[in-house]
Amino acid sequence: MGSNSSDLSKIPSAEDLMQETGFTGPHLVRLFERFQSLDKDNKGHLSVKDFEAIKELAMNPISDIIIGAFFTSGQETLDFPSFVRILAHFRPVDKNRSKEPNSPDPINSRINKLKFAFQLYDQDKDGKISRRELLQVLQAMLESQVTQEQLECIVDRTIQEADLDNDDAISFEEFRKSLEKVDIDHKMSIRFLR
Repeated sequence: MGSNSSDLSKIPSAEDLMQETGFTGPHLVRLFERFQSLDKDNKGHLSVKDFEAIKELAMNPISDIIIGAFFTSGQETLDFPSFVRILAHFRPVDKNRSKEPNSPDPINSRINKLKFAFQLYDQDKDGKISRRELLQVLQAMLESQVTQEQLECIVDRTIQEADLDNDDAISFEEFRKSLEKVDIDHKMSIRFLR
């Protein structure tokens, strides 16, 4: 336990990050070590190139989309607190953690997980998932597993089922409603965070 607290002391604002993200001290230490291993130049921040060097991520067909989720609003680098906040979306929901009145939802709440997933599809950040955006993401995810015709049928059916206001796009509220019965906590989790 002593080594954990000394390792934790190397992390700036560790207590605040644990409170905000729900990560435990040991998790935060592991994430800090991973961050440092990715930060080959010891710059204190990560770039897109640092993420592209992750072998497992490079093999993922939607790696560009995943990496893009870490770099919002045109930012070019990512500091450790931002890195942790993004990864907190993938932390299992702590069902015993009570929410303070008038406080924001925890980063790993169902609603915030859905918002994070929605932004992966909403590539132009206009608040809607268009047919073109859905097609692009599914093409990347499914690659050659389905034909173009099958893919277009999947997209058409998905939009038809989720698009409640018939504007030929999926808003966040429609996205949320279409995923009501999906165990998003299970789908959006990272094994070592369990």
